[in-house]
Amino acid sequence: MAANVETMFYTREKPWHGLGVKVAEALSSAEALSASGLDWKVEQKDICTDDGLLVPGFKANVRDSDKKVLGIVSGRYKVVQNGEAFAFTDKLLGGGVRYETAGSLNGGRKVWVLARMPREYIMLGDRISPYMVFSNTHDGSGAIRVAMTPIRVVCNNTLNLALATATRSWSAMHTAGVQDRIKEAENTLFMAERYMDALGREFERLSKVEMPDSTVAGCIQSLLPMDASMSTQQKNNIKKLREDMEMRYFEAPDLQDVPRNAYRFINAVSDFATHGKPLRESGNRRENLFAKVVDGNAIVDKAYGMVKNIA
Repeated sequence: MAANVETMFYTREKPWHGLGVKVAEALSSAEALSASGLDWKVEQKDICTDDGLLVPGFKANVRDSDKKVLGIVSGRYKVVQNGEAFAFTDKLLGGGVRYETAGSLNGGRKVWVLARMPREYIMLGDRISPYMVFSNTHDGSGAIRVAMTPIRVVCNNTLNLALATATRSWSAMHTAGVQDRIKEAENTLFMAERYMDALGREFERLSKVEMPDSTVAGCIQSLLPMDASMSTQQKNNIKKLREDMEMRYFEAPDLQDVPRNAYRFINAVSDFATHGKPLRESGNRRENLFAKVVDGNAIVDKAYGMVKNIA
């Protein structure tokens, strides 16, 4: 991961591998743009062969600060500048929005902005802080993404469930009209309040779904399946992961006052997904974890699907 993070700033606890510039408090958009190292623009240049022939239908996205080529894109691709991302969130959330982290991955090819939304929620006695993530790519590999990321403050777990009644993310491709799509997002991202309201109602419903210990054990086994074709080492690894998830359900200090119900189980799985240490550390684990914050975590969504079906 160290090689993937190019520049970033952060507040409070060190993120990922502790890279970046630590600041004492969340920043304004102008401060964040500078502190994150994102105060550069992308220029589009024609592409030519070695003998000077123009390559039609394609452009090179080039960073103006160091003339680095970030990607080769089609002629229809429209650049959304880093400053536009901050301006977007300023306009969406109000001029007083504060940015808690932002940065660049993979040599500037992917950038993100994480802004804490002004309102905090109390759900089942828990403080839930909603964040909005704006992620963008400059190499043509992905769409512009905006996503809701609610955080349970006491344990810093993400709780962005895939609700049927409210959307948690929005995207737009880098094509003609993308600026209009971003403007539309100011209306569609009423989904922020809508999502949080729906999340609160769902937490209330889950808190009424009792989960006997045997049901919890069965759900954990389904989330972390084991089959006869596995080696002894693989089975032992799954056993360790199951024990870790069980510990987070039965023993986590922040859940001791929460009844043994579906809400508690979702929090335990989220804690496992957010903070659990893998049996084998991969070089891009933290980058993948960030992607799951935006797109949703598959194991949390699977657990949520399970508890929804418990009578």
